[in-house]
Amino acid sequence: MARIIAIDYGKKRTGIAVSDPLQIIATALETVDSGELIGYLKKYLAKEDVEKLIVGYPLNMDDSPTHATPLVEKFILKFGNVFPQMPVEKVDERMTSKMASQAIAGMGLKKKDREKKELIDTVSAVMMLQEYLAK
Repeated sequence: MARIIAIDYGKKRTGIAVSDPLQIIATALETVDSGELIGYLKKYLAKEDVEKLIVGYPLNMDDSPTHATPLVEKFILKFGNVFPQMPVEKVDERMTSKMASQAIAGMGLKKKDREKKELIDTVSAVMMLQEYLAK
């Protein structure tokens, strides 16, 4: 089996998580500048066997688009142009940042470390991917 990559795309930075080859465990990979994401994925996909990309899709509680939804849609189009053979699946990302913040708070980290946005983005990607793998 091949890995699955999950991304929590943001205007400034993107959290990335990856599954193990057996698609059982989600692991934090990195947080990258969103402008460098396609280049990062090109390098990663050149050396790792990946079968699918899942992208956190931002919606409000009433299923209406958020201010970030157009950014994610634009990224999905760009990714599809660069990697036309790679399947992309949107997953509901509602509440993942809040759950990630709560999980980080429970880790016993110093307040300064808990507030790092990069950590929240990556943990959000891990949580999305782990939930996806559990289905």
